[in-house]
Amino acid sequence: MAEAKTRPVSPEARRPLSPHLQIYRPMLTMMMSILHRITGVALYAGTLLLAWWLVAAATDARAFDTATGVLTSFLGRIVLFGFTWSLFHHLMGGIRHFIWDTGRGMDHPEREYLAQATWIGGVALTIIVWVVAYTLR
Repeated sequence: MAEAKTRPVSPEARRPLSPHLQIYRPMLTMMMSILHRITGVALYAGTLLLAWWLVAAATDARAFDTATGVLTSFLGRIVLFGFTWSLFHHLMGGIRHFIWDTGRGMDHPEREYLAQATWIGGVALTIIVWVVAYTLR
């Protein structure tokens, strides 16, 4: 077989193209970005549950009772609580990204404050919604 001719490799070509997660120190903004993506995926599953409940409500009373029974069970309420938190956390992350799109909040202290506000705001709004729901129930 013919030998392949090799060109000399420059030092820039030998270095890694992108650092891996093992090189980075976990930061709050990195965790919020990861959670934003995870909650986006969780919203798909929650939307399927919401669609199931709406379809059951549109079909007949027995289907609606079944869907309501599943969603109001202990496990169903945990799933709904997680869906509510995913919704609010994703919303707060979207607001954070919108603020960044305006060019604000990109420096060190503001960036961390916005990440903390995303976390705290998502949890606080979830608790407020569930307290109001149980109070009005």
